[in-house]
Parts: sequence; structure tokens; C-alpha cells
Amino acid sequence: MNSEAALHPAQPDNTGARMGMWLFLFTELLLFGGLFLLFSVYYSRYPGEFHAGGQVLNRVMGTVNTVVLITSSMTVALAVGSLQRGKVVFARRCILATIGFALVFLAIKYVEWSTKIHHGIYPGGPEYLTFPLGRMTFFNLYYLMTGLHALHVIIGGIVLFWVWARMGKGLVTPRRHVLLENAGLYWHLVDLIWIYLFPLYYLVV
Repeated sequence: MNSEAALHPAQPDNTGARMGMWLFLFTELLLFGGLFLLFSVYYSRYPGEFHAGGQVLNRVMGTVNTVVLITSSMTVALAVGSLQRGKVVFARRCILATIGFALVFLAIKYVEWSTKIHHGIYPGGPEYLTFPLGRMTFFNLYYLMTGLHALHVIIGGIVLFWVWARMGKGLVTPRRHVLLENAGLYWHLVDLIWIYLFPLYYLVV
């Protein structure tokens, strides 16, 4: 009986899991913070070239992706809140909706990247090589930062699907929801980073 209680405590201590997640998110903020700082340094050197580079990007696609990610943050927040209130089925549906929004975001980003690559606007591409140094730098940073962000979207989607599967097996429950809570925090970070990336690249002036 005592060993069973030790394996399944009535009130699980989730403080360590939450602290670990916040520390991980802090390292992610340091990573992207360094890249944002790098962007600002080069922008101060090549403001005109960065503006010209931003004009090439598709603002409609960037805006749609912003709306998609903001909506996905809402659905993941609904998932966490619903699970805490015992609405497991609805919480799982919200997770699937979030994953769906992630796939939409990635599909739009794929179309956007493919269009640029088709026109030779990529490091080493024929059109890219005609650009002045400042515009080359803009697109180098664009592919680096948006590509890294897209990787985080993929990872976040995989983690959410894993949590969804564990909920189906009864391993993530209203009493043991910290796994979904941490996954939700990670997803909010992904959303937050894009909110900064969007104006830097698509609305650069």
C-alpha cells in the first residue's frame, strides 16, 4: 500500500517540472535574443538594404501566419484550462486544433520559401548574388531566424501530439496536467518569437 502511494501520490509535486521548463525557456530566449541583437546591429548598418529586402517578402502570408499562431495559442490555452477542469475530450480536441494550426503555418512558410527559392533568392542563388551586401545579409538572417523558428514549430507540434497520445492512455489527467502545461508554455514561446519576427522582417522600415 505504501509503495503504491509512493508511486502515485495524491498531490504530485510539479514544482520541479515547472522550474525546469522555465529555465529551458530562458535559454531559448537567450538564443533568439542574441539573433535579434544581431539583426539590430546589421539593420543599423544597412537600413536601406534591409528595407528593400523586406519589400520582397509576402506581407499577406506573414500576416496570415501571425493570425494562425495567435489563434493556436488560444487553442492550447483552452486545452490546458479544459484539462484542469476535467474536460479531457475537449482538451484533446483543442490540442489537435493547435497541431492543425501548426501544420497550416508550416505549409504557408513552405510556399513562401519555395517562391523565394524559385526566384533565386537564397544564399548562393543567382538573384541573391546580384544583391548588395546589406540585402544579402538581410536574407541570410531571414532564412536563419525563420528557419530556426519553423524548427521550433515542428518540435512543438510533435510534443503536443505526444501529450495528446498520453492523455488518451490516461497518463495525463486533470490531476496530472503539468506535462500539457509545460507543452503549452513552449508553444506560447513559439508564438511570442514570431510576434517579434513578423514586424522585423515583414514590416521593416
